Order: sequence, then C-alpha cells, then structure tokens
Amino acid sequence: MAKDAGPTRDDRLKAALKANMARRKAQKRGRTAAAADEDRAPVEDDGQETDANG
Repeated sequence: MAKDAGPTRDDRLKAALKANMARRKAQKRGRTAAAADEDRAPVEDDGQETDANG
C-alpha cells in the first residue's frame, strides 16, 4: 500500500471537523441575526402618549 494513495485517516478527520465547525458557526451567526431582527421588530404605536400622572 502506497503512502501517497490519498488522505490519511487523520487528514480526513481534520477536514470533517473543520467543515463541522464552519457549519456550526454559520448556524450560530444565523440564530444571532434572527434574534437581533426580532429585537428590532417594530412596536405598534396607537398615537397616545402615556404619562405617569395619567
């Protein structure tokens, strides 16, 4: 069996781990962006100002 036949098991595992971490980071960025969008959702305004004195 030749050593240069292809990537070793360690190389394949490193590549899989790197791809997995990239996927997870992208998912987290997506969840963070979605949460930020919800925080910026417009609030309905009925046109009346509220006052502490009523």
